[in-house]
Amino acid sequence: MPPAAGDREARRDDVSRAVWQVLADKGFGGLTLRAVAAAMGVSTGLLMHYFPTKRALVGHALDLLERRTAARPRREPPAPGLAALRAALLDILPLGPADVARNRIWVSSWDLALADDDLGAGQAARYTRLRSALRAHLETARDLGELPRQADPERLAAGAVAFTHGLVVQALFDPGRFPEDVQVALLDDFLSSIAARP
Repeated sequence: MPPAAGDREARRDDVSRAVWQVLADKGFGGLTLRAVAAAMGVSTGLLMHYFPTKRALVGHALDLLERRTAARPRREPPAPGLAALRAALLDILPLGPADVARNRIWVSSWDLALADDDLGAGQAARYTRLRSALRAHLETARDLGELPRQADPERLAAGAVAFTHGLVVQALFDPGRFPEDVQVALLDDFLSSIAARP
């Protein structure tokens, strides 16, 4: 018998906490109905009232990850333009334990997204939104004269995402070589490389 509507809502936070715990511990590769049920201390049958399939569970996990990513504390940009872009890119990098956990979960989701057209489309949409947000900072930077006049903000936004996510992957796999100070220095080098020359 499925849970009553009130019970479903009351359990929603419990389910989300358990999903997040499994993702943080095992990534998407370890996200199973059994693992989430164990984290909640309930039966797999009970959990199946909320997520009848693994695909439904994965969809919920991706939504949860996106909501938590959007709600995380952000750096306050000290100024518009390149300073705001720098703050936005620093918010992506794995510079602390919570950032590392979130990035590990995102990277572990890529395999699933590559194998599923709907999940892949969702991931492509997320990248479109990210590039759009970064493009706005780059347009402002160009208007302020911080970028060359002929700079293409769309292309630079794609390059910034590619650079930052490449650095994320390296830092996750080799944290000893890419600690916080090295990541920040590499980001600053990247920003210097696109800035207008005096």
